Amino acid sequence: MRDNEAHSKPIDDLVRSFNSHLEHGLSQNEARERSEKFGANELSEKPRPGILALLWDQFNNYLVIILIIAALVSLSLEEYVDSIAILVIVLLNAVVGVVQESKAEQALAALQKMAAPLAQVIRDSTQMTIPGREIVAGDIVLLEAGNYVPADLRLVEAVNLKIEEASLTGESVPVEKNAATVLDREIPLGDRSNTAFMGTLITYGRGRGLVTGTGMNTQIGLIAEMIQSFETEDTPLQKKLEHLGKVLGTACLVICALVFIYGLFRDTHLTQALHGGFLDYLKSEKKDIINLFMTAVSLAIAAVPEGLPAIVTICLALGMQRMIKHHALIRKLHAVETLGCATVVCSDKTGTLTQNEMTVVEAWTSGKRLHITGEGYSPEGEFLQDGEAFAVRNDPDAALLLHGALCCNDAQLEEKADDAGKGSWRIIGDPTEGALVVAAAKSGYRSDELSQALPRIQEIPFDSDRKRMSTIHRIDGEEVRAVFAGVGALPLIVFVKGAPDAILELCTQQLESGKAVGLSDAQRRVILEQNHDMASCALRVLAVACRPLPELPSTINPENLEKDLVFVGLLGMIDPPRPEVVEALRRARGAGLKSIMVTGDYKDTAEAIARDIGLLTPGGLVLSGSEIEKLSDQELMDRVDHLDVCCRVSPRHKTRIVDALKSRGHVVAMTGDGVNDAPALKHANIGIAMGITGSDVAKQTADMILTDDNFASIVAAIEQGRIIYSNIRKFVYFLLACNIGEILIIFGSMLIGLPIPLKPVQLLWLNLVTDGAPALALGLEKGDPDIMTHPPRSPSEPVINREMAIGIGVVGLVDAAAILSVFYLALQRYPDQLVAAQTIAFATLCGSELIRAFTARSERHSIFAIGFFSNRALVWAVGVSFMLVLTVIYVPFLRPFFDTIPLTVGDWLLMAPFFFASPLAMELLKVCFRKRAAR
Repeated sequence: MRDNEAHSKPIDDLVRSFNSHLEHGLSQNEARERSEKFGANELSEKPRPGILALLWDQFNNYLVIILIIAALVSLSLEEYVDSIAILVIVLLNAVVGVVQESKAEQALAALQKMAAPLAQVIRDSTQMTIPGREIVAGDIVLLEAGNYVPADLRLVEAVNLKIEEASLTGESVPVEKNAATVLDREIPLGDRSNTAFMGTLITYGRGRGLVTGTGMNTQIGLIAEMIQSFETEDTPLQKKLEHLGKVLGTACLVICALVFIYGLFRDTHLTQALHGGFLDYLKSEKKDIINLFMTAVSLAIAAVPEGLPAIVTICLALGMQRMIKHHALIRKLHAVETLGCATVVCSDKTGTLTQNEMTVVEAWTSGKRLHITGEGYSPEGEFLQDGEAFAVRNDPDAALLLHGALCCNDAQLEEKADDAGKGSWRIIGDPTEGALVVAAAKSGYRSDELSQALPRIQEIPFDSDRKRMSTIHRIDGEEVRAVFAGVGALPLIVFVKGAPDAILELCTQQLESGKAVGLSDAQRRVILEQNHDMASCALRVLAVACRPLPELPSTINPENLEKDLVFVGLLGMIDPPRPEVVEALRRARGAGLKSIMVTGDYKDTAEAIARDIGLLTPGGLVLSGSEIEKLSDQELMDRVDHLDVCCRVSPRHKTRIVDALKSRGHVVAMTGDGVNDAPALKHANIGIAMGITGSDVAKQTADMILTDDNFASIVAAIEQGRIIYSNIRKFVYFLLACNIGEILIIFGSMLIGLPIPLKPVQLLWLNLVTDGAPALALGLEKGDPDIMTHPPRSPSEPVINREMAIGIGVVGLVDAAAILSVFYLALQRYPDQLVAAQTIAFATLCGSELIRAFTARSERHSIFAIGFFSNRALVWAVGVSFMLVLTVIYVPFLRPFFDTIPLTVGDWLLMAPFFFASPLAMELLKVCFRKRAAR
C-alpha cells in the first residue's frame, strides 16, 4: 500500500484515499488488519545462512577434513567399526556446532528487534509510542528533533522542520520542510519539501505526517539500502580468543605430529624396517599405523578449542538477554566486556539519579512567593501564600506566569481509565513541561482552552545551547487580552521559557502588578537570590518571560524574537531522587567505580541532590560549564580525578570531560539523551542512551540503552558485564585444562612406555561430551557473590592471566598423572585385556572432567561456599553428559564402535578416588590464590 505521487496531491485527498483522519488517526483494529495484510514496516534482510551452509562451515576445517580422510582410508582397509564411529561423532560434533551458532544467531536477532527505533503515532484519538516496525500506511506520525523518520510521510504540519536526507539524496545540508505546498508530479526527490522519507534524520523543529509508504515500499526500500541498527562485529575478546585458538591449534598440531612420529619410532618393528623393506612394514603394520595417525588427529581435534568462539558468542548473547531483565539493552557486543572494565560512570541527573516525576511546588512572581500543593500528575492541589489560599486568576502576575508556562509547552495532560475503571493521569511529552501543565491545571487553566484563545502560530524549539524555547501566539480571546493588558495588548505575544540566568540576560523589564516596568540591577539580584534559594532546596527552576509583538517578523530566529523581554516569574519543581540510587552509588563505590553527576541544572540544585544521595564526597570538586570553559585540557585533566559534579554543562563540555578522564587511563561510561549528546556518547568507552527520554540519534550512537533511564540499572549492567566476562574465563579455564590434560595423557603414556590409554573415537566422544553442555552451562553462572567488591579489571589484562596459566598447567598435570595411574592399575587388573584398561581410563577421565566442571564455577570461591546445586543448568548438563558416557559403556550395540566393555562395581570403586584428583587440585589452588590475595 503506497502512493508514489503523495507530494503532488492535496492532503485532504490523501487522507481520504488512505481512509484515515488527521485528528483521530487510524483505529487499532484497522492498523492491525493493515499490518497483517501488507506486512511489517521493515526492510528485507539478506537471507541468513541455511542449515546446510552452517553444516558445511563446521566441516570446512582442515583438522576435520584430515580426520575424515583418515577415517575413509581406514574404511577402505576394512576397518569398518572404528571408521563409522569416528564419522558419526564428527557429524554429531558438526550438528552441535550448528545448534550453537543458530542459538547465538537467534539471540542476536531478537536483540536487534528490541533495539529498533520507536515512533509516536495517533491512533483512536490517543498519542502512543509503538515500535517503528508496527507503523502502517494511513498512520498519523509525530516528528520531533533527534528522531528518525520511521516511514515515508506526506507532511501535514511542519514547524521549523529540518530533515537531513543525506542517507537518501547525498545532500548533507538539512532540508527545510513545508507542509502547505502541493508540488509538481515530476519534481526530483531532493526537492520534495512536503515529504519526509524513511531513515532520514530530523535535525530541528517538529511536525506531523501521514504515512504513505512502509518497509520495502519506501524510497529507501526501493533502492534496497539496508539500515541496520544493530552491530554484530567481533568483539576484542572474541578476537583475542580466536587468536588464542589459532596459537593453541598450531601448538597442538606440532605436539600431535610429535606424538605420531614418536609413536612410530617407539615401535621396534619400525626401527628394523628402516634397515629392511619399508613398504613391507607398512603393509604388515597398516592397522597400527592408521590407529596411531587417527589418534594423533583425534587428539588435535579434541585439544584445539575450535568451539570456543561459538560458545563465547552464545555466552555474550545470553548475557545480553539477561541484562534486559536489568533494564539494559546492549546494542553492541563489545560493550558487554567493556562494562566489566568501567572505572567511571558519568550520569545525567534528571530521570537517571532522580525519578523524573516533576512536580511544581514553588512559584515566584513580582515579589510574591507561592507554594503549590499536590503530588504527581494529578491536577488536584492549590496555591498558597504564607499558608493562606491564593487566587491565581485574580492576580495578573501569577495568571500571566501560568499562561506563559502552559503556552510555551509541548506536553499534554491526559486522564486514562485503568482496567478497574479508575482514572489515572499521565503526561505525554517531556516530564519537566508536564509539571508546568499540571501546575496550570491546578489553577483551572487547560491547554485545549488556551490553545483556542492563544493559538500558536510559530515557535523556536528548545536546544541545549540556548537553554530556552520560544513560541508566538495570536491573542484572540477577550479574557486573555485582559491578562496581557499591562504588558501591551498587541495582536501577538511571544513567550520564552528556560534557564533563569539565560532568560534574565535577555530581559529589560519585569512584571509588577500586571504591568511591565523597568528592570533594575537591584531587582535582578532579587530574582537571582530567589533562584538560588529554590535551587539550594534541590528544586529545578525555570523562568518565564514574554514580549508583545506588533507583527510577525519576516525571519523567525532567536536574534529577532528573544530580546527586550519582560521577566514574568520563576517556577521551582522538585524531582525526588530515586530511592534505589543511594544503594547503587554505595555498591558502585565498593566496586571501585567513580560516579560523576553531569547535568545542565544549576550548581545549587545539582550540589544539593548530589549531597542528598551521597554522590558528593568530602573534598569532591564541583565544576560549572563556565569554569570548565576556562580550563585548558591539561588543567581539566589534573582536576578530573577529584570531580564529583559538573553542572550547567553543554554537550561540548561532556566530550571534554570524557576525553580528560580517558587521558587519565579511565574506562568511561557516559549517559546522554539529546541529539547533541551523540559526540560524547561516541567518545566514551561505553555510550549509554536513555530509553524513555532519549532521541533516536542518541540511541543509535550508544552502545547500551537504559530502558528505565535509571542509574541503578547502569550499576546492575556493570555487574552483569563483570559476571559475563568472569563466566567466559571459567569455561576457557575448564576447556583448556581438559585439552592440556588429554595431550599430556597421550604423550605421557608414550614416554613411559605404556599403550595409548584412549582410542581416537573415545577422544572425540570426550570432546563432544565435555566441550558442549557443561562448558555452556558455566556461561550461565550467577557470578561470585563478591564480584562487586573487586576493583575493575584492566582492559589490557589477558584472558589467560598468570593464575589461570598456573591452574591450567597444574590441573592438566594432575589429570594426566591420575589417568595414567588408573590405567596402569587397570592393566595390572586385566593383564590380557587392553580394551578393559582403556575403558577404565576413558570413564575415569570423563568422570573427572565432569566433576571438575562444578569446581570450575568459581576461580576463587570453594564449591562448598557457592553450593553444589545452585547452577541447575550445570547439574542437568553434567547429568546428561554422564549418561552419554554410560551409554557407550553399557549399551551393547554401541560398545564395538567405542571399543569399550561393561565395567563392574569393582572397576568403579577402583576409579572413584581418581575422579576427584583434578577437582581437588583445583580447590587447593583456590586456597593458595586466596591466601596470596589476602597477603
